[in-house]
Amino acid sequence: MGKLVDEQGRRVDGRGLNEMRPVKIEVGVLKNADGSAYIEHGKNKIIVAVYGPKEVHPRHLALPDRMFIRCRYHMSPFSVQERKSPQPSRREIELSKVIREALEAAIMIEEYPRTALDIFIEVLESDGGSRGASITAASVALANAGIPMRDMVASCAVGKIDGHIVLDLNDQEDKEGEVDLPVAYMPNLNRITLLQMDGKLLHEEFDRALDLAVHGCEQIYGIQRSALQDYYFKQDR
Repeated sequence: MGKLVDEQGRRVDGRGLNEMRPVKIEVGVLKNADGSAYIEHGKNKIIVAVYGPKEVHPRHLALPDRMFIRCRYHMSPFSVQERKSPQPSRREIELSKVIREALEAAIMIEEYPRTALDIFIEVLESDGGSRGASITAASVALANAGIPMRDMVASCAVGKIDGHIVLDLNDQEDKEGEVDLPVAYMPNLNRITLLQMDGKLLHEEFDRALDLAVHGCEQIYGIQRSALQDYYFKQDR
């Protein structure tokens, strides 16, 4: 019997190897933002606000052929067990860049030259996989803001724990497992916009893990679409 997977193939939170944590998405939660979304992915609680397209300040940042995108990923001091500094950490700066690049592939940036788009991500509670949940929520917020996109981006992580390939790592599995492999994916275009890996996998393990991640992203994509449809159905009534 392993530490993270028992003899029945159950993980520390009772899930099966290919089972995702519950995902809930709400749209239009912030009145003053152009687009917004709130996600609960497992115990992750994240809110995203989008502002733009708008005039670029300072003006020297304006790009003549495309939109300038800024992304700020921030973990609230109370989002983890031990209070973190409110100042941006190196990890937050790195994830801001990673998330921006994962979303930028979906946005039609060439349609809005010399404009800016700001994406603010605030992690209220973190429980492993906050990067993927942030990408998922930010994509919904962009759609809510009416930003033209080639497709929405859905994201989740797979990993290896006690020798098993599993879907959607929680915080304990992320910290104590052997491999963490976050993926962001556009299902309609069959295109991956983010692929990172911490750890080592055999070729056949990597293929299985990537297929499982894509399957997880497709599940999340359905939840994204349903959240947007429910929101606009209520607006039309």
